[in-house]
Amino acid sequence: MTGTTTDTQYPERPRRARRLGLALLVCTVPVLAAGGWFGWQALADGSRPGAAPPASSGPAADPAPASSDPESAGASAAAPSSGPAPSNAVPSASAPTGSGPLNGRTVLLDPGHNPGNVKHTTEINRQVDIGNARKECDTTGTSTNAGYSEASYTLDVVHRAREILRQRGASVVLTQDGDRPFGPCIDERARIGNQAKADAAVSVHADGAPAGAHGFHVIMPGKVTAGPADTSAIVDPSHRLGVLLRDDFRQATGQPYADYIGKDGLDTRTDLGGLNLSRVPKVFIECGNMRNAADAQHMTDPQWRQKAAEGIAEAVTAFLAGGS
Repeated sequence: MTGTTTDTQYPERPRRARRLGLALLVCTVPVLAAGGWFGWQALADGSRPGAAPPASSGPAADPAPASSDPESAGASAAAPSSGPAPSNAVPSASAPTGSGPLNGRTVLLDPGHNPGNVKHTTEINRQVDIGNARKECDTTGTSTNAGYSEASYTLDVVHRAREILRQRGASVVLTQDGDRPFGPCIDERARIGNQAKADAAVSVHADGAPAGAHGFHVIMPGKVTAGPADTSAIVDPSHRLGVLLRDDFRQATGQPYADYIGKDGLDTRTDLGGLNLSRVPKVFIECGNMRNAADAQHMTDPQWRQKAAEGIAEAVTAFLAGGS
């Protein structure tokens, strides 16, 4: 259940430095501007480092790149940097607001990317161990041609899904809430779910494929046993969660299966750190292609985003209420 596309990579953005003169001092103060990746990369793994969007006459929301991926490519021209060490603290869970089929359950929701990543490309280019490879900490994500960013989309949908799940009795942990400068890195995202002992985890994304590509797909973990990665125990339950998510998301939104990757809306991958390093059942969902006009129209519509959140919540509820 894999799809293949071509591999295209743009050169690294030139790094710039400038000096600010101080009138009464002899010294100067260097100010560094972040460098990073431009471009779209679509391998069989769908991996694409972050890049800046093309000029558009449409309204711009957040500074955002022209490409997306759950994670960046394994091979990178960017040298690893000594970015800040990841936090080992587990984010606080949002307590239930109601009682229902998810009483006593913990759900991990992972909003793909971070609105601040675009300002911290050096830090997010730092490579981390995902078991069977090393990959960039994170990417900046994609955007619509009008500038609505993937990071904004994923946070909005996750917030909506969180409220539905809390009303049904679940405690919900987010990997990030737009409240940190950048990240977390892909290995930390997995670790947060593991440390929270989540009963289910969903990573929410939007794709940045060529404009003609259309539809959504769900990514499930394949078996990986290498280094810190061991998905042996989660492959089967994650597959069940993935099928439920595919079915419920389509029913809630009317979004078709992706016509450019995967098969029948499903894809299995062994190159994503967020899946490889997870010890809890986990899947990714690419809700649509932000570069496709029809998909972008949906994802910029708050009512459609509510439907997307309902589809995600329905799948998690069915998975957990069914005894998983």
